[in-house]
Amino acid sequence: MAGPHEIAAFTLDDAHNPFNWSYRKKSFIVFVGIIAILNSTFDSSLPSGAIDFIVSDFGVTDRVQHALPISIYLIGYILGPLLFSPLSEIYGRRIIMVPSFALFTLFTLACALSPNWEAFLVFRLICGINASSSIAITSGIYADIFQDSVVRGRAIAFYIAATSFGPQLAPLVSGALSPINWRWTFWVGFIILGVSFIPVLFLPETFKPVILRNRAFKLRKETPGRRIYAPIELQRRGAKEMMTVTLARPIRMLFGEPIVLLSSLYLAFASAIYFLLFEAYPFIFRDIYHMNYIGAGLAFIPIAVGSILAFFISLGWDVYFRHAQNLGHRFASIKEYERLPLACLGSICYVISIFWLGWSASPHIPWIAPMLSGVPFGAGFVLIFIALLNYMTDAYHDYAASAAAAASCTRSVFGALLPLAASAMYDRLGVKWGMGLLGFLSLALGVVPFAFIQYGESIRHRSTMCAQFARERVIAEARE
Repeated sequence: MAGPHEIAAFTLDDAHNPFNWSYRKKSFIVFVGIIAILNSTFDSSLPSGAIDFIVSDFGVTDRVQHALPISIYLIGYILGPLLFSPLSEIYGRRIIMVPSFALFTLFTLACALSPNWEAFLVFRLICGINASSSIAITSGIYADIFQDSVVRGRAIAFYIAATSFGPQLAPLVSGALSPINWRWTFWVGFIILGVSFIPVLFLPETFKPVILRNRAFKLRKETPGRRIYAPIELQRRGAKEMMTVTLARPIRMLFGEPIVLLSSLYLAFASAIYFLLFEAYPFIFRDIYHMNYIGAGLAFIPIAVGSILAFFISLGWDVYFRHAQNLGHRFASIKEYERLPLACLGSICYVISIFWLGWSASPHIPWIAPMLSGVPFGAGFVLIFIALLNYMTDAYHDYAASAAAAASCTRSVFGALLPLAASAMYDRLGVKWGMGLLGFLSLALGVVPFAFIQYGESIRHRSTMCAQFARERVIAEARE
């Protein structure tokens, strides 16, 4: 902007600054994020208990295509965050979340009304793209409203627990309804989304640069001739910059930031195994143990128990770490120890659970043995996600949505492709050695959080983006 002008900024204790919002308002925003992610992940595995009925109705005989309703949805998880996350860092969170959730709702209805297999897959893809907005930007929303890293970490722990609950609940619904009519599975999903859309509709804007832009616009409108602008308005973005800087930020972070790259790879592999279970569990509990659809769906309950256990473990670690900080323990001054010990514990639980499941799934061993492997599996999965997503949010803060998008896209690629190979893997290796192979790969990737504890601080200090964020925070605090 040529000529002298004012810069819009928050004042001390400014009521419009999301950091200063009331506990009730922040709790509502956390609730909306959890509702959105529950629906997103619930819908991801919704076809799992219905797939036999869906392919029979549409006349699909190729066994590989049986994994497509879940895989194609996860491809949407790849595409959506690449667009939604960076755009939310320009135009705000609300303008992305609300319309995308509305489209997600409408195309879930379209799935229930699908006339053929091809249309069904297209509708699933569109659902996945729009459902990914909650995964792409919710961690950024929580970073917008919580300045205290401990409180923010607890909010993200709630969010991750919800992430794991959705896929576990869906097989129960589809397993119960599909024998009646598989379309009822998606009608129920549509009804749940419709009810959930009501609180989503009232989500306030949380991104501070956009709030300041709206304030500046209002002041210019109230006082014609007043030259007041928000910092984001002074950053002119042409189409070229939009493509090369803003929309490409998640990709640049993935390949240019070691923390994002290694975290994304580990989370991707953990997620891929998670979605692989939606192919493995029917094979284990229906084919080996001859359970019905509802019984096979109930096999996911121990994973939910493990997820709940992980949530309380994370809360306990927060209390212990804060106590250690108050006592002045040296380790509590190192940022890596605030989050990563949870991922270390989670990686151990994860490896144990995979070997447990694979090596106990046998007609000669009671069904309860492989089913109980879900407890350490769910605990390990949630602990890994809580720790690494919080660690990335702490490191990149204002760019947390882009970091989350990079991680989301990577894990969706793995989650979409690995289940497609599940049938061939189990046919060639069997459950025992198929899961054993995944267990050994998990063991290798499990070194990531341990490596971050050792080298994470030096990695952050050498990161240009972390340094840029630190400078921007100093400038913002000086303005306030």
